[in-house]
Amino acid sequence: MTTNNEQDRNRAIQQEILSGRKFSLAEAIGREGGDFLKGESPVPKLLQATTEIKTFIAQNLQDSSGALQIILQTWVTNDEAGVSQYLNTPLDALRQLLKTILDHPELLYELVRQVDFKWGQLYDERPYFQSPGQTPHPDDEYTHESVKAMLLTLLNTLETSINS
Repeated sequence: MTTNNEQDRNRAIQQEILSGRKFSLAEAIGREGGDFLKGESPVPKLLQATTEIKTFIAQNLQDSSGALQIILQTWVTNDEAGVSQYLNTPLDALRQLLKTILDHPELLYELVRQVDFKWGQLYDERPYFQSPGQTPHPDDEYTHESVKAMLLTLLNTLETSINS
């Protein structure tokens, strides 16, 4: 903590340094803005939180083909409102997203549809789209049940990570 004497000395030194200079708006802005990011990261909190979530997904989701990881990370990136509510605890935002998907079958079906589409793009093959209530194709890697199981496993890993 600085005392009044130290502050007065600092002002006097600053005035002496600046006495021979001509005033410029750029310099004034630079002086005032110098403390703006003091102690803060120049990376926005939302980007930091999103990156932490995406890294967790990449490191903990068991997804050999990678399509689910890509789409889930895209959903996180697009869920700015959800992530913004948990800037200080980003993994809670992921927990909330996973619970929402698992609690709403129509969201799960849409996620699986997007994952199937991405799989087709990645492997240049025709994807297998499973309709709700329909038996999945035997070669379909991403069925409603398999994606649900992968998300539940990720959620369990997340819960363990948060609680430790």
